[in-house]
Amino acid sequence: MPLALLALAVSAFGIGTTEFVMMGLLPNVADDLGTSVPTAGHLVSAYAIGVVIGAPLLTALGSRVPRKRMLLLLMALFTVGNLASALAPGFGTLLAGRVLAGLPHGAFFGVGAVVAARLVREHRQARAVATMFLGLTVANIVGVPAATALGQQLGWRSTFLVVSAIGLVAMAALAGLVPHIPLDAHQSVGRELRALGDRQVLLGLLTAVFGFAGVFAVYSYLASMTTEAIGLGESSVTLVLALFGIGMTLGALAAGPLTDRALRPTLYGSLTALALVLVAFPFTVHTTWLALTAVVMLGAVGFLTTTPLQMLVMRKAQDAPTLASASNHSAFNLANAGGAWLGGAAIAAGWGWTSPAFVGAALAVVGLAIAATAGLLDRDRTAKRASRVVAGSPLAQEQETVSPSSRASGS
Repeated sequence: MPLALLALAVSAFGIGTTEFVMMGLLPNVADDLGTSVPTAGHLVSAYAIGVVIGAPLLTALGSRVPRKRMLLLLMALFTVGNLASALAPGFGTLLAGRVLAGLPHGAFFGVGAVVAARLVREHRQARAVATMFLGLTVANIVGVPAATALGQQLGWRSTFLVVSAIGLVAMAALAGLVPHIPLDAHQSVGRELRALGDRQVLLGLLTAVFGFAGVFAVYSYLASMTTEAIGLGESSVTLVLALFGIGMTLGALAAGPLTDRALRPTLYGSLTALALVLVAFPFTVHTTWLALTAVVMLGAVGFLTTTPLQMLVMRKAQDAPTLASASNHSAFNLANAGGAWLGGAAIAAGWGWTSPAFVGAALAVVGLAIAATAGLLDRDRTAKRASRVVAGSPLAQEQETVSPSSRASGS
């Protein structure tokens, strides 16, 4: 694999750390700023809202900016957003800082996925994109637990200062390792918007919104579930987050080869497995080793969905994939925001700390239904296109010119 993928993975590590670390710090932030855990959960949604807004907006604004320069500008904005979060004097300004840090997220992964795919041969593109996403999974094994432990010991602000430093390292890696990749001569905002309007692209984005929301309905409150439902101490939160990250890594490693081999079956299988794991999760919390195993499985099957969804929208957008790729991360973060909100609503309603798992299972089933519908529609479209090609072939045209009487006489 090209070294440029390492630079993309380092950047993904920083982004993944700041995106996911808030889940582990929710109790600390809530105590420090005098609010409840469900209210502090809005900080998860604030970051996601930044991604949703920033992905299409920044991608459109940067449509004529060379890809390497665009990656550097986006990582600079990410670093500033995290610094603003670290220095935020209150809950409102912290919300604003989280939105700012989230703005470049989707655009970065959108551009980064296109760059990663351009660096390798076509039959290895899913593996290249999955390699970039490995930075997210490693963040959950190393970055998030370490940053959570740091926040618990030195205060949550120290976490965002460290993430800002990671942003600077990522910028240096991008500058030194990513080659110049020229823009396509026909690339334009209009062309990207037309590609985004493709029915299969829209259904892929909708699958991500519902399917991946199932993951975040649980993951957003995993720290509190660790202490309140599983019954472990606060010091065990970092272990549980690391186990989730190990699961994500296993899912990412499997996703690339499986997606290169069979995209839609990988997507269907991962969403089905996600729903089953979420249904089982509340029944595992009474036995520690079962609960920890379920956390690993949740990370694995949840992240197994990301690569096929990313490759699906890029392929269906054909020669204008950047905005569709970026918008996929808007969809993931709508899932983030929606899952966190619905999970928090279930807890606030008094349904128990594990109730978000059942909410997540329902969301995963909806995502699977949308994905299956999209697959059937795509199959019909492919069949109709094939029939038109056959009908328009020289052989078919020649047969049309033969008169019925001639066919009857065998001439």
